Amino acid sequence: MVSFWHTLPRPFFALAPMEAVTDVVFRHVIARAAAPDVSFSEFTNATGWVHAGDRATGGRLIKTEDEHPIVAQLWGSEPDAIRALAIHCRELGYDGIDLNMGCPDKSAIRAGGGAHMIRTPDLAYECITAARFSGLPISVKTRLGYTSIDEWPSWLGGLLAQDIAALTVHLRTKKEMSKVPAHHELIGDIKQLRDQIAPHTLLIANGDIDNRAHGVQLAEQYSIDGIMIGRGVFRNPFAFRNISRTADTSDLSLEPPPASTPSGVASDSIATVRAAADPSREHLFDLLNYHLDLYDQYGPQLHRPYETLKRFYKIYINGFEGAAALRDRLMHTTCTAEVRSILQDTRQPERLVTTSAMKVSNF
Repeated sequence: MVSFWHTLPRPFFALAPMEAVTDVVFRHVIARAAAPDVSFSEFTNATGWVHAGDRATGGRLIKTEDEHPIVAQLWGSEPDAIRALAIHCRELGYDGIDLNMGCPDKSAIRAGGGAHMIRTPDLAYECITAARFSGLPISVKTRLGYTSIDEWPSWLGGLLAQDIAALTVHLRTKKEMSKVPAHHELIGDIKQLRDQIAPHTLLIANGDIDNRAHGVQLAEQYSIDGIMIGRGVFRNPFAFRNISRTADTSDLSLEPPPASTPSGVASDSIATVRAAADPSREHLFDLLNYHLDLYDQYGPQLHRPYETLKRFYKIYINGFEGAAALRDRLMHTTCTAEVRSILQDTRQPERLVTTSAMKVSNF
């Protein structure tokens, strides 16, 4: 099946699906800062949706018409439920279906989904077959294994034999969670296995990838198709920005780069790129205000309490003098209006200094 996956640049960059993070609000924030080539929804339980409908999804599948390509990530252990929700996602306008077979969350494991699929490969294959009824391209996101990294050849080999459009590998096991460095050293061997079994399946690396420059280095080193960035956007929401070696941080506007912007940074320049890509405090404040606006706009649909917004503040209030104290103030707020007021007050002294300097220079 020829799909959007085959129209993406090489290497392409994806925003990882993250529970309680990559909702319609945060996807738009990242797209405004520096857009990835493809985005994923939060992972949605198929069984819950079959039994309770949209009430069970908690707004996870809300998207807008300008979000393309976007993939719905589903999880569950009942093929019939996977089939039903995958078909529904096609009707919602999603471009693809991704099956989560790597989530280490205990509730997902107990329900037979997520990383538990590594222990039930035949059921995993049934779920892939069920998802095909949507008529959309099917991809899988998983881990190297459940307990040991030695599991990866048989587990990943079995998935590659299912004729899926793309395979994302989080380069750790379920047992390792995120407690150890990702096994980047295995990418070459996994790519070789992919080439042997399913050369048409796109291979995406995930885990401990900081930003576009870091991803380009890995993609060029191992000749893989794509890079998925997750926690890297918490360290820098501009992680997908293509920053040249001589980049100027004053050029970090809040508009996504043109679609035709080439992705490629010399591998020996990563340290320089990381420094150049650090956004200014003003850019971060502007992006936080945009996040607040979107939260207010979509709040009635998402039904998520204000407290859930606080997990994002460290993204924006970080890396400058006084950030810790400011972040503490924001953590004690009760609404978005209070946050806007604090940000405005924080910005005011700088503006007064600038104005005073102008008056002196004009004297």
